[in-house]
Amino acid sequence: MGSEIILSVIGGMGLLLYGMHIMSEGLQKIAGHRLRDAMGSLTQNKIISLIVGALITVLFQSSTATTVILVGLANASIITLKQTLGIILGADIGTTVTAQLIALKVTEIALPVVGIGATIVFFSKRDKYRRIGQAILGFGLLFLGLKIMADGMYPLRDSQFFKDILLQMSDNPLLAIFVAALFTFLVHSSAATIGIMMVLAMQGMLPLVSAIYLMYGANIGTSFTAVLSSLSSTREAQRVATAHVIFKAAGVLVFLPFTIPFAEFMQSIASGPGFQVANAHTFFNIAIAFIFLPFTSYFAVLLEKIVPERKERSTEPRYLDDSLIGTPSIAIGLALKEIIYISDNTVKMLKEVKKVLESYNSDLVESILKTENRVDRHTLATRQYLTQVLRNPISKEEFTKCLRLINTVNELEKIGDIVEKNLLYLAESRKINNAKFSEEGNKELEIMYSNIFKLANMVNNIIMTNDSRMTYNALCLQEEITDLEFRSRISHIQRLSKGVVESENTSAIHLELINAYLKIAQHLFQIIEIANDPEILDIKNIDEFCNGGNIFDVNSFKQ
Repeated sequence: MGSEIILSVIGGMGLLLYGMHIMSEGLQKIAGHRLRDAMGSLTQNKIISLIVGALITVLFQSSTATTVILVGLANASIITLKQTLGIILGADIGTTVTAQLIALKVTEIALPVVGIGATIVFFSKRDKYRRIGQAILGFGLLFLGLKIMADGMYPLRDSQFFKDILLQMSDNPLLAIFVAALFTFLVHSSAATIGIMMVLAMQGMLPLVSAIYLMYGANIGTSFTAVLSSLSSTREAQRVATAHVIFKAAGVLVFLPFTIPFAEFMQSIASGPGFQVANAHTFFNIAIAFIFLPFTSYFAVLLEKIVPERKERSTEPRYLDDSLIGTPSIAIGLALKEIIYISDNTVKMLKEVKKVLESYNSDLVESILKTENRVDRHTLATRQYLTQVLRNPISKEEFTKCLRLINTVNELEKIGDIVEKNLLYLAESRKINNAKFSEEGNKELEIMYSNIFKLANMVNNIIMTNDSRMTYNALCLQEEITDLEFRSRISHIQRLSKGVVESENTSAIHLELINAYLKIAQHLFQIIEIANDPEILDIKNIDEFCNGGNIFDVNSFKQ
């Protein structure tokens, strides 16, 4: 008997957690791009932040997942600390929907739902419908797991020993809170903990007061996963995770002295024990939201003091967050921000190397080399990050974006290499040989550099905004730069034929500078083409890449 109960609980828990996972995955695939837009373009309106947080958590079925994503977005500076506070409070409300569904006894239709979801997954040819089927299948598995646990634990209602343990929770609230917090932290799901509590309550084994104490612990435990995910992140991300813990802990401290009257109030508004526990969970999180929401601005200031700033290491990625790789729409956005940072540094190198070419400065050379080393490190990290994203099941649009970004960052890296290996070398050669260009030759090089630097800034803006007008202007510059390069060579040869001494002494450096500038221009134009011409990516077998061997892809079963 005992082993059957244990196996039922473990198996049911596994199905419940797996169901939540694939349901969340399916819903994110359906609305992933909208998710990033919603979270990344919030206004300062606290109510909107609250609503968005609640809706997104209904999508994820996990306030922990929402908070982990917020940690990543704050780490990438996509949203501010003040914005995240409202979303966190809303997320805590959204996560209570699962408890309300359990109270409705949706478990009775779990098997038909699993059947419907599986049918859609296996027989639909379109990705969109397979994702919907995946979400339905996950929903059914969630409640099937809950039903298996409920059936498995039913014999415990006759166990006096088990009843005594649960009654102890009423007499020792701190123990109840600790046990529930620890269990929730281990399974990464407050919904799982609340679900088990509701099963016990509906079978008459768990008093409401004990259930409320356990509910307090589940709410605290769910906040610690985000803390772990933020340990290696920026201070802003750590503040987001800390805020979640403080909200939950403070809420428990406010409610704890009033638990018994709170339980009596819940009993007065709902007759069934399942609804009483579910309503207590919902009411607790709504109350926390309304208590703290008006003071989020002040709380943000307090968090900045609790978690003060520190000097960030510039060699490490600024925006990439491994915890968000499983959410491709957001991960790609973070990679884009990292590439914008790389592009900014590339433009900075081009600006500084011009000064070195004019007047050699060892300190400035060292600064350029440090920047180039930083660009190399960030480029490698970004390329690896996007490669990991490609290993996930992603849409064709996301696949194309990933390839574009990988190609873009490769071109930026090549520009950095030209600055380091060509332009700095030529600047040093010019210094050693005390080489001076002719007045006409120097003017030609100045004009060519000016156009290259102008193009680099245009490309930087195109990467940031994908502005079609900027793209048109940059392409117009292509013909001008090509013409400049040709005329500069002809003009230089004419000066050599006339015996201009400066041109004779600097001929090699002059021509190599033109070559270097032209190569930089070619890489910049390549970035523009990548941004505007999908054919340049030469995408083959895109469906295979996009499906990523997903177990819910029908084709993967046929192989």
